[in-house]
Amino acid sequence: MPAPAAGKGVIERYRSLLPVTDATPAITLGEGGTPLVRMPALEERVGAAEVWLKLEGCNPTGSFKDRGMVVAVAKALEEGAHTVVCASTGNTSASAAAYAARAGIECVIIVAAAKVALGKLAQTRAYSARVIDIGSDFDTGLRLARDLSEHPGVTLVNSINENRLQGQKTAAFEIVDELGFAPDELFIPVGNAGNISAYWAGFRQYKETGEACGAPAMRGFQAAGAAPIVLDRPVTNPRTIASALRIGNPASWAKAVRASRESAGSIEKVTDDQILDAYRLLGSLGVFCEPASAASVAGLIDRGERGLMDAGSRAVCIITGHGLKDPEIADRESVGALKCSADPSAVARLLGW
Repeated sequence: MPAPAAGKGVIERYRSLLPVTDATPAITLGEGGTPLVRMPALEERVGAAEVWLKLEGCNPTGSFKDRGMVVAVAKALEEGAHTVVCASTGNTSASAAAYAARAGIECVIIVAAAKVALGKLAQTRAYSARVIDIGSDFDTGLRLARDLSEHPGVTLVNSINENRLQGQKTAAFEIVDELGFAPDELFIPVGNAGNISAYWAGFRQYKETGEACGAPAMRGFQAAGAAPIVLDRPVTNPRTIASALRIGNPASWAKAVRASRESAGSIEKVTDDQILDAYRLLGSLGVFCEPASAASVAGLIDRGERGLMDAGSRAVCIITGHGLKDPEIADRESVGALKCSADPSAVARLLGW
């Protein structure tokens, strides 16, 4: 496949592999083509041959959601929709609002505002979406969004919209295009559980078309306080520092389980402490992500510490969102400023020089 070109988004780049027609508008904000960065420090830490990070926070609204949202909104336009609606823990709302604005249609967002990270809520409002604060959890919001989408001309753009997952699978294409092969293992956070199945669909499609010889074991990670798939039951009051993973009854639960089983992978849990440790480690390595994103690296480290990483393994961790999505956590977890007068000698002494 061709390398990303300026001004081209995932619809144009992967049109032949997506459910689009000549009537589908090729809207874009420049999504896709995100960096794939090799991390020797993580290779040494877990004992793997190669560890790469796919930096999806470099998408236009700062998360992986843009890949799927551009396809969902384009198809909604093709079908004559005047409004898109979604429930969100934050990233979906920001992406839906941005692409609806780009397409010139209305966007309605259902959130529990008190549970949405400030950066994500600020984005959503900046894109002029109509935000409905229901003061409840995501699962309740999704039921409401489903009901609203029954109105004529209104399209639901949560990940139960198959076009969303079709767009998100393009990240798997990009990984193979850049590496020249499919990785042995792919580590990915699991919240509403659509993304793991989207990646699996992409790797599987590339294998079927001959673009890749194999496909990775899909390893998904939920937060321990919001791990319904791991527990095999809905969680009525999900709790985790990683707001994007705070979902007790994922809409794509069955698809995620199928992806892990078909790929000989797994869905596991990591604690908030493990997530924050990985979050801080990534920052020390030059990668600033939101806490939910760090779940993939927390899972990698956990498996490494348990001796479950093969020495020859080539692994990719998906970093799903940018750190500025959740500035409160960044401020709390970072080293505070050192206060000193503007005297060079005093500053040098403070620094131990």
